[in-house]
Amino acid sequence: MTVGPLAVALGDPAGIGPEIVAKAWDARRQHDLAPFFAVGDQRSIEAVWGGPIRQIASPDDTLACFDDALPLIQITDTGPIVPGEPDLAGARCALDSLELAAGLARSPMVGGLVTAPVAKAQLYAIGFAHPGQTEFVAERCGIAKANTVMMLAGPTLRAVPITTHIPLRSVVDHLSVELIVAKARATDRGLTRNFGIERPRLAIAGFNPHAGEQGAIGREEIELILPAIEILRAEGIDITGPLAADTMFHARARALYDCALCLYHDQALIPLKTLHFDEGVNMTLGLPIVRTAPDHGTAFSIAGQDMANPGAMIAAIAMAGEAARNRLVHA
Repeated sequence: MTVGPLAVALGDPAGIGPEIVAKAWDARRQHDLAPFFAVGDQRSIEAVWGGPIRQIASPDDTLACFDDALPLIQITDTGPIVPGEPDLAGARCALDSLELAAGLARSPMVGGLVTAPVAKAQLYAIGFAHPGQTEFVAERCGIAKANTVMMLAGPTLRAVPITTHIPLRSVVDHLSVELIVAKARATDRGLTRNFGIERPRLAIAGFNPHAGEQGAIGREEIELILPAIEILRAEGIDITGPLAADTMFHARARALYDCALCLYHDQALIPLKTLHFDEGVNMTLGLPIVRTAPDHGTAFSIAGQDMANPGAMIAAIAMAGEAARNRLVHA
């Protein structure tokens, strides 16, 4: 059984998505990327890149042209496209691209989904009702938000935030033993399915400085994290912690685990972006499909200036291809 090509949604046509997808195709041989096709408006690529593009009618047409041109499934013309100048028509194009690419990724002919950045403010203005692309894709796959995990990954670190885009002062109210257990289970399963790690090693950070100092600096470790660890260990999951967050991300510490579970957004993303700013990948675990994305935004300020670094998009495509192949073995 072989893996089908990857579907790459171009994101906001006025952002850097079209440019970094095109540059990824340019680098396909250098990085041995799995075949992929873009989904979006061809004009958004032509505005920033002079390479060959070939419109295709089906993902099955990808292999016939991938060596010579960037395959693309065209989204209906939505109006003028000016790099760096987002508008509502562009947001509709981005949403249509995402919806079509996500739908195709659920079919056996497509190996996975890669999503370029979108502008959430513009999407909200046209009625988009999800916090982000991750939640949209999960809903389309019929998966509850609580059963999905946002994992950020680079060459030397994988990190999962247990809570994501909420105010820091609200984190404690959202944390629970059940949430930690659910996210850890999905992470454990996802590391096996997508990376082929037979027995993943998880490490969970403490919530408070010094992991609470046995309750002297907060009781979240005692009341939330340790009970969750006990449940997970009883299920056979290899998990250590709670660890002091300020000492678990240096090189020697990272060698001891396959993924770090963190309690809030910045606890996970600061070390990841410090180590791997230009090659960080956002992978959604817990879905029936492979889904990755570069871990950065639309960068409207540099769109159309040939300044966008494609490293994270190349890494997202490479990781999606690797995960799709691993899933053939670890269903």
